[in-house]
Amino acid sequence: KQWYQRRVAITAGMAAVVDANYLMKYGLDANNAILAEDKHRPIYEELLGENFKVSYSPGGATQNTIRVAQHYLNYPGATSFVGCIGKDSFGEKLKACMKKEGINTNYLINATAPTGVCAVLLTGGNRSLVTRLDAANEYTYEHLVGAETWKMVTTAQFYYVAGFFLTVSPKSMQSVGEHAVKENKCFCMNLSAPFLSQFFKEPMQSVLPYVDILFGNEDEYRAFASNFGIASTDLNVIATKIGAMPKKNSKRSRIVIVTQGDKPTIVFREGRIKEYPIVPVPAEKIIDTNGAGDAFAGGFLSEYVKNKDIETCVSSGSHAAAMIIQVSGCTLPDRN
Repeated sequence: KQWYQRRVAITAGMAAVVDANYLMKYGLDANNAILAEDKHRPIYEELLGENFKVSYSPGGATQNTIRVAQHYLNYPGATSFVGCIGKDSFGEKLKACMKKEGINTNYLINATAPTGVCAVLLTGGNRSLVTRLDAANEYTYEHLVGAETWKMVTTAQFYYVAGFFLTVSPKSMQSVGEHAVKENKCFCMNLSAPFLSQFFKEPMQSVLPYVDILFGNEDEYRAFASNFGIASTDLNVIATKIGAMPKKNSKRSRIVIVTQGDKPTIVFREGRIKEYPIVPVPAEKIIDTNGAGDAFAGGFLSEYVKNKDIETCVSSGSHAAAMIIQVSGCTLPDRN
């Protein structure tokens, strides 16, 4: 069966090692994800200079997730992806990469805005993500409901979207969610970044009732709790409260998954909280934590779509995350 993922922020990743002074220069935290403001625009040109050694990789949270899922599912056309790119070399590289990896795509091509870029600034085992959306910010509802894209939607059985898409087209998310409810299909979302719960609270409120599986890390869940009236910082309490929030599809109970870096993964399911061990990675082997959460979601869903038990799904997610943090960017091993 085919499953479907969609997120607006399809980006090319630019990863470089920087020092604390560089982060301070732009007011950046060592381990965070933000959308670029005007003051951050020089970063992308600076990284191209001789002072930095930059590595490039396909990026975007959901694009990373689907690539990991496709890698584990390992048969052509198991996954499909929709989003917006520019009419440029970065866009062509992204299309070629997805085709090579066996992923169906239907990109909206924007003729005026360049393909989005994410600067991944590495300090030790931490990563600060600064995303310039550009074309990724131009995705349209009309493209979603067009015949070719909507056929991809109706053919799929599972849906995954990153919370970043709340900044562009929550209407598109709701439309896919409505279809999922009507057909009793599974709709998944990732909280993606703490700022979304604060600054995009209304669209998040409108989409959350459709969500059957919610992913996120401890910082994202605590930010959600702070902005949605949950008077606790206890992750077990937060997961339980979110699990009990109203749902459109009463045939599916909500699963809430909280990743915590090197601590156990918390899962709320069917009224119960359970912790699952992670796959430990020695500190000296950690190269880049960028993409760990995306990889976890991809590994988890690659087993969930095959109707495997939750323990197997979480284990697959943890193995995927452990694999990704030992390489630069979301770099997948060659199957050959």
